[in-house]
Amino acid sequence: MGVRHAVVAGGGIGGLTAAVALSRRGWRVTVCERALALTGIGAGIVLAPNALRALESIGLGPAVSVGEPLAGVLGLRTPDGAWLSRTGAAASRYGLPARAVHRGFLIDALAAALPPGALRLGVSVGGVDEAAEGGVVVRTSAGELRADAVVAADGLRSALRGQLFPRHPGPRYAGETGWRAVLSGAGLPALPAAETWGKGERFGIVPLADGRVYVYATAVAGSGTRPADHRAELVRRFGAWHDPIPALLDRLDRREPDPVTILHHDFHELAVPLPRFHSGRVALLGDAAHAMTPNLGQGGCQAIEDAVVLAHLLAGDTGVPAALAAYTEARLERTTRISRRSRRMGDLARLSHPLAVSVRNFAVRATPSAVTTRELDTLLGWQPPPGPAPALGSAQSSSRSVDNKGEEQQR
Repeated sequence: MGVRHAVVAGGGIGGLTAAVALSRRGWRVTVCERALALTGIGAGIVLAPNALRALESIGLGPAVSVGEPLAGVLGLRTPDGAWLSRTGAAASRYGLPARAVHRGFLIDALAAALPPGALRLGVSVGGVDEAAEGGVVVRTSAGELRADAVVAADGLRSALRGQLFPRHPGPRYAGETGWRAVLSGAGLPALPAAETWGKGERFGIVPLADGRVYVYATAVAGSGTRPADHRAELVRRFGAWHDPIPALLDRLDRREPDPVTILHHDFHELAVPLPRFHSGRVALLGDAAHAMTPNLGQGGCQAIEDAVVLAHLLAGDTGVPAALAAYTEARLERTTRISRRSRRMGDLARLSHPLAVSVRNFAVRATPSAVTTRELDTLLGWQPPPGPAPALGSAQSSSRSVDNKGEEQQR
């Protein structure tokens, strides 16, 4: 059998992880990313033990283990600073400490692990057709590509999902809007990772491994609502909340040479699960397969899990269609269950009536730690599929050739 070729549609976290994992299982990979550059757009991401375990299984543990892990107490608070719940760090129970990193750092680490010439920037994937002689033809903005398998990691509004499942209703607005930013941590005391719940509003603080601080906020709002001044809106909503939230909001006003970018997005999800995550030789992955609300911090982690499981199954002796059917079997139930749990968590956090908020807070305080631990075990205790260590080969190179619409360059 010759070297098999996989085309990955999308150069986000899930798509890049899948490409690295497949290349280290002996596949030739081509990643088509419509953006002209991998700019690391985004803010922070918490790599929970399940995601770190998946990355370790494909040889990427050292690449993402730079800096300090999340340590100490994690938990929920009320706007006056009182704790609703606190849990210890996960390392002692799950073997690995969670790490919070900038998404740009993670994207760069994944892209650096690709084989030379695997990444094609400025190239979008429009559709996939069966080839008469076997395999598939991938229609891209730069011409056709022939492949043995296609990984649809093209995000929330996946074009390939629309082709494969045209009757699926697609993403639904989840009822909340959110803000994200990464701030300098200089001069700040050690901060615990915590989320504060108010009346239909939340504010989260996550120290990053590089010493910066990732902050996020959410509020119940109509879809498409856009405040004229994001910083002023955040100060209006959260400026009177407990320390250190006011001090962190003050840092949003930084100008050159260290400006702070405030990202603002509505939350969407695939509320109706797909019937399967594959069709023929095409596999859906990450947000394209199971976009979920961010309430459990598992969206990116589940995409990483998807990628590792998919590569493991495609490395076997079964044909591609059978391997992708096994991928659906392995991933559909777990991701659907996690998506529903995230939705339920969001329902609690969005409560705004004073009586409902009081009942919610009492219930959170009264929940036994054993129950919380059992729920975390189902998320964080996941193990990657067993198998031999992947061959690293040229994928270990720290520099790579990037084919940008046919032109090679060093990134």
